[in-house]
Amino acid sequence: MLSRRRRQQVHFRKEREKAQKKDAPCHLGESELGEYIDKLLAKRIVEIAEHYQAVSIVLPKLKDMREIRTSAIQAKAETKHLGNRHVQQLYIKEYNRQIHNWSYNRLQEGIKSKAAELRIGIEFEVQPNYGTLQEKARDLTFFAYQSRIHTIG
Repeated sequence: MLSRRRRQQVHFRKEREKAQKKDAPCHLGESELGEYIDKLLAKRIVEIAEHYQAVSIVLPKLKDMREIRTSAIQAKAETKHLGNRHVQQLYIKEYNRQIHNWSYNRLQEGIKSKAAELRIGIEFEVQPNYGTLQEKARDLTFFAYQSRIHTIG
C-alpha cells in the first residue's frame, strides 16, 4: 500500500510538471490513500499502547526539526557528492521533496483522536538527532519520562 502511494505521488508530480510546462491548469487530485494509511497507522499505534497498558504515547516535537534535518542532509550531500555543488543541490531538493510529501500533522491528529477515545495521554518531546531509529525512540521516551518526573517532583 505504501509503495502504491509513492507511485501515485510520483505520477501526480510528473503530471503537474507537464501541465505547468504547458501553462495548463492542473486539476489532479490525490486519492484518499494517504489519509487512509495515516488512519491505519494511528489505529495500530494506539492499539499497541492499549495492549501494553501505556499511560501515554510520546510523539516527537517537530520544533527545529527542519533546521536539524537541513544541516544533516547538507553534510550527507557533501560527503556523497564531493565538490559537485549542482548534484548536491539536486540531492537536497529530492530529499526535501520526499520529506514534505508526508503529512506528519495528519498522522499526529489521528493518533491524538484515537488515544483520546481510550483515555491514553499524548506527550511531546524533542527527538534526538543521533542513533538508530530504535535508539531515537528509546531516548525520546526516556526524555519524556524525565520531563514528567521533573514536572511532578
